[in-house]
Amino acid sequence: MVRLAGIEVRGLSRGGLETCIDLPELKVCFDIGRCPSEAVARPTVLFTHAHMDHMGGIAYHAATRSLYRLGPATYVVPREDQEAVAALFDAWRRLDRSDLEHQLVALSPGEEWTLPNRLRVRPFRSYHSVPCQGYGLWSVRRKLRPELAGLTTDEIVALKRAGEDPTVAVETPEVVFTGDSLIEVVEREEAVRRARLLVLEVTFLDERVSVDECRAKGHIHLDEVVERTDLFENEALLLTHFSSRYAPAEVRELLDRRLPKRLRQRVTPLL
Repeated sequence: MVRLAGIEVRGLSRGGLETCIDLPELKVCFDIGRCPSEAVARPTVLFTHAHMDHMGGIAYHAATRSLYRLGPATYVVPREDQEAVAALFDAWRRLDRSDLEHQLVALSPGEEWTLPNRLRVRPFRSYHSVPCQGYGLWSVRRKLRPELAGLTTDEIVALKRAGEDPTVAVETPEVVFTGDSLIEVVEREEAVRRARLLVLEVTFLDERVSVDECRAKGHIHLDEVVERTDLFENEALLLTHFSSRYAPAEVRELLDRRLPKRLRQRVTPLL
């Protein structure tokens, strides 16, 4: 467990094997991997794409929640995967002889859905070898309009009584998860660059896999992150999805050596 930008994060991620990013306090997971035991408690899972290492444990999650009487979970999936995921559950119901109750929500980039904690879920297009979308979790708070700064409490109350709203909605991307993606997602999505906490896949870290080879697989190379250091405005970055060819100590050494200090001090690797 780590706390980044004030947000508790658990989970695991290994390229091609399993990815599940768990936000216990927000009661949500990004992807489910093979379904780590802690993730069973999360009532909402946001799926980026349908590769086995990201979605393989979905039916197990539903079955285990039923076993523990935790209630049906909500699974948010890319709209283009909705029909196939529904068919997957139909097959497992016949095999498992159980209901596997859940709610399936389909979302596309440009749409919005609200979590029970009132954070707004906004998907965006990621660029992978199969249809994939990242997610931003946005908070919305109301603050006094800048031009009204300096007014007394009585003056603000008077404005409200006159039917004028003295506040303005301020939206903040609290957490963004790119899913598996090409580096272009950083350039094209403002929320990726601005999120207080960015969870970013960086699968390959050195010359053992070239940037071109990495891109052909639909992933991000550390070289590409270094080249875009100045784009990252995030308070904290959690790097994930490292290839299994890198041992944990090697990941740390490569990040220490290759990332500019102004970026490295905000980066945590998920090992």
